[in-house]
Amino acid sequence: QVQLVESGGDLVQAGGSLRLSCAASGSIRSTNVMGWYRQAPGKQRELVATIISSTRRTNYAESVKGRFTISRDNAKNTVYLQMNSLKAEDTAVYYCNYKALGIVGNDYWGQGTQITVSS
Repeated sequence: QVQLVESGGDLVQAGGSLRLSCAASGSIRSTNVMGWYRQAPGKQRELVATIISSTRRTNYAESVKGRFTISRDNAKNTVYLQMNSLKAEDTAVYYCNYKALGIVGNDYWGQGTQITVSS
């Protein structure tokens, strides 16, 4: 089992910045991918950004490229999402995700944190 604890959600004005953190604990595999997804009201959950533990390779949704930066501290099993130039359309519940690479079903979600961007 893996537990994920997110923090950093808030209400912010358009153009502002926020930083999300997600700390993983439990049976952490050394080779994993952690990332952030979001779900706006009435919409499906979508990928925001992911980062692989070993290579630090990142993947971003087109809508956040150039504005959001994902990073991680493997020693702390923590992933961060720095969000700049926030827009109203970034308003959503943001979920942290952990997946162990090469192991089917080893996939966990955080409880979600609300980000509201006022225009």
